[in-house]
Amino acid sequence: MRLLVAALDAELVAFPAELPGFERLVTGPGKLQGAVALTRALQATDYEEIVVVGTAGAIDARLDADVYEIGAAIQHDVTDIDGIVGQHVSLPARIDLEREGVTIATGDHFVDDAEAVAVIRPLGAGLVDMETYAYAWVAREFGVPIRVIKSVSDRAQDGAITDWHAAVSACSVQLRDRIRELYAV
Repeated sequence: MRLLVAALDAELVAFPAELPGFERLVTGPGKLQGAVALTRALQATDYEEIVVVGTAGAIDARLDADVYEIGAAIQHDVTDIDGIVGQHVSLPARIDLEREGVTIATGDHFVDDAEAVAVIRPLGAGLVDMETYAYAWVAREFGVPIRVIKSVSDRAQDGAITDWHAAVSACSVQLRDRIRELYAV
């Protein structure tokens, strides 16, 4: 059995209520809610794979409004004791998901302005979200393979939250289609 994970119900609106071979988990937005909900799920049940779907803001102009496999996750909203952005005092700076794909920068706030993008982009990410790093860290701690698939909902610039609200349903359709392709469900 696989665990299908999303932060918000809106990201799963195009998915059938029952997806053969998958159980569903909606964690709520942000790193803490994501980490706690996924930890509880993995403590209760053994899964062969975690499959995360959701939306992301594109901070790399070369990334179109499409669906992307995530290859690594970093955090953009942490600093170490030396003040280095993207470095945590005790967690790894980068978690590789053992797949080819885009690097995503995770933080506990919705990125929606050019100034924030200017700080995050040099860290090496092409996308931003609010949960992937936490999901990846928990999956690694439990030894469960994880696959993260993100649909670009906005450009993480001014007005991004309005763009997200307008795009989330279409993103859900794209994500559902990708899951059908990958898992024949």
